[in-house]
Amino acid sequence: MKDVMNMIREGRIIAIIRGIPSSHILDTVTALHAGGIDCVEVTFNPDSEEISRDTLVSIRKIKDHFGDRIAVGAGTVLSVENVRDAAEAGAEFMISPNTDEAVIRETKRLGLISIPGAVTPTEIIQAHRLGGDIIKVFPADTLGIGYIKAVRGPINHIPLTAVGGVNAANAKSFIDAGCVGIGVGGSVVNKKLIMEGRYDEIERLAREYQVR
Repeated sequence: MKDVMNMIREGRIIAIIRGIPSSHILDTVTALHAGGIDCVEVTFNPDSEEISRDTLVSIRKIKDHFGDRIAVGAGTVLSVENVRDAAEAGAEFMISPNTDEAVIRETKRLGLISIPGAVTPTEIIQAHRLGGDIIKVFPADTLGIGYIKAVRGPINHIPLTAVGGVNAANAKSFIDAGCVGIGVGGSVVNKKLIMEGRYDEIERLAREYQVR
């Protein structure tokens, strides 16, 4: 998983793919890749078994088609079952909105990268101690860039990624505040554009997020 971690750290951007059917997934990821984004997260939907099954189809398609050119992970991973299903489909990292010890431990048992969500310094430290490789600070826009800077002071040994309300205007600010990466969703993975087949626009949006 060292190469995947390097891709996340060097690319700095994880595109969050939510609600995009598997029939559109390869075109979507191709456009993101052309725009400079090499790490993608396909999310489960806890309200819909059908969508969650399609998430697994998408992950498998991405891994089979792109191989090592794209680091693919699962998002909204809320259970050990989610971890196992996503890993079987080819997911290389697991992202959660929360810190769940069982989810983290199963992810690490399978040799995959764990990115649990946390807010407070206590939660961030605990998530890291449980095995989280990178801790997702969520919701980043509500907490603010000042919060990231403040938290990074005493716990700058823990890699953080900012997710929630990150956009092209503030992406670099979160990186400059000390985050190793950012997660971006609908502002780049725009469902309307995708369903209309306007993948050139998806590529253009992806290029706006290059914060290297």
